[in-house]
Amino acid sequence: MVSPFVRRQRLATVLRELREERGMMADELAKRIHYSRTKISRLENAYGRPDVGDVIKILDAFGITGTKWEEIVRLADDASTKGWWDRYGDAMGTRQRLYADIESGAATIREYNNTTVPGLLQTLEFSSALVKPKRAEGALGFSPSKMIEARERRQKLILSPDGPSYDVILDEVVLRRISVPIEIMAAQVHHLINCVTSEASLSVLVLPVDAYMEGVAVPRSAFSLYTFPDPGDPPMVIVDAPSHDLAYTESDEVDQHTRRYDLLSKAVLSSEDSLRCLAEAADRLTCKATGAGG
Repeated sequence: MVSPFVRRQRLATVLRELREERGMMADELAKRIHYSRTKISRLENAYGRPDVGDVIKILDAFGITGTKWEEIVRLADDASTKGWWDRYGDAMGTRQRLYADIESGAATIREYNNTTVPGLLQTLEFSSALVKPKRAEGALGFSPSKMIEARERRQKLILSPDGPSYDVILDEVVLRRISVPIEIMAAQVHHLINCVTSEASLSVLVLPVDAYMEGVAVPRSAFSLYTFPDPGDPPMVIVDAPSHDLAYTESDEVDQHTRRYDLLSKAVLSSEDSLRCLAEAADRLTCKATGAGG
């Protein structure tokens, strides 16, 4: 299915442009169709699932007919669709709901992560172990069992034969700064190796701690870039922030992070060396977990 979140962004842009083309202020539109200014603002800023009837009323006020009317109503219908993630509500975590939505229609995903193993590549044990430090920071705001259940479903969809192309740049510090029990981290890195060697659509390249970073600073936050099969759906970047993730479709933000990703790609290890780095990390962690090697 197409991503309802992405279609909401696209619908919001279309409605705002139609209004501006007519030289109409949002307050004027609201009065004309007897809606609140807040409802118009929510539609034009993609807040929440739109009501198709509301969109039709706006189109009628603009005098939109024919094929264009049909295209926009179809867009509104896509934007209002519920996905499998909606059945979980916030129990799966609000961040994860956003990712599940956007991933559902993606053609490509490119991710840079300098904080942890990407959720799409985590083992059940690793995901469970991360709950403890989150709980120490305060109320979780999600159900650990539902979070893990939903994450497993995302993994199956993304790593399926029909899933998107998925490329990851993983900062080597993730392999060295351990926040879960050593034996769980060792198993996690072995899992990463298995995924890389068995999934044709997956690439994991390591950014070494001693990389020569010409022309680019190490990003402060993890981020993910998305493209979609329909050329009308805008590329998107999601940037990891302390309390929530920030989603951008504006071309300047997307272009900036795309350039950043491309520059980081020049500093990573090759596929062979990245796999070797992962294997060395797995061996190192396994030795620590078992007490072998002194």
